[in-house]
Formats: sequence, C-alpha cells, structure tokens
Amino acid sequence: MKIWHGYGSEHSMNLVMIGHFKDTVSAQKAKSAIDELTDVMGAPENSQRDAEKYSDGARTVLEKLQFYSPGPAELDQFTYDIRSETKGKTVVITTDEIEVSAFLKLLLNQGARVEVYSAHNHPGTGEGRRTSGEEPPNG
Repeated sequence: MKIWHGYGSEHSMNLVMIGHFKDTVSAQKAKSAIDELTDVMGAPENSQRDAEKYSDGARTVLEKLQFYSPGPAELDQFTYDIRSETKGKTVVITTDEIEVSAFLKLLLNQGARVEVYSAHNHPGTGEGRRTSGEEPPNG
C-alpha cells in the first residue's frame, strides 16, 4: 500500500497573464506597482511565506498602492520567478508558476481586463516560453 504524504510536480505552467488597460499610462502604473511589490517583498524582513498578517513593509506599500485584496501569504507570490513587461496598453506577465492570484488581483485593482492562459495549450500567441517545434511569432 502506498501512502501519499504530499504531492509535488516539476511541471511548468508556461503561464501568460495579460492585463489590457485603457491607455499606456495605466499600464505603466500597473507595471510600476508590480515592480514596487517585487522589490519590497524580496527583502527578507518582509517575507510573507505562510504569514497570517502583513509585515510592516508590506502594509506600507499596500496602503500606498491602495491595494487591499491580497491575503498576507499571497504576497509571497511577488518573490516568485516572473517576468513582467509593458507593451503599449498591456502588461504581460509570464511565469512557470500556477499560484498567480496576487498578480490577478493587482491587475484588476489597477483597472485591467485580464487574459490568462498556458502557452503550452495556446502556442503561437507570441507570449510565453516557446516550445520545441513552435515558430517564432514573426517568422
């Protein structure tokens, strides 16, 4: 008899999250918020791993951004290996993680219409990590 004590997977999501904004200024503001949260949460004294309340640094930046919807432990997602960039009126986030609720909440909080998908299931969009055999988006 096999007893499972946990489950882990090395499978990557190749996840793409695109926040569509009304204008480039709004997109840049959202990208700045992501960068600021990433910087603050990367500091050891602001670690939110398994936290039940916000650190002082986290509370300060959340108040500054008027971003009140993430739970304390969700803020740890800003320490994950993600890539974010602005492309005109959009913010594109790519990651191999599946836990992205804090990013979704932040983009919605900033006024975005959000699109989320795995580039494994939707190759050829020009976003996400290309898989073998997939052609680059422009050729």
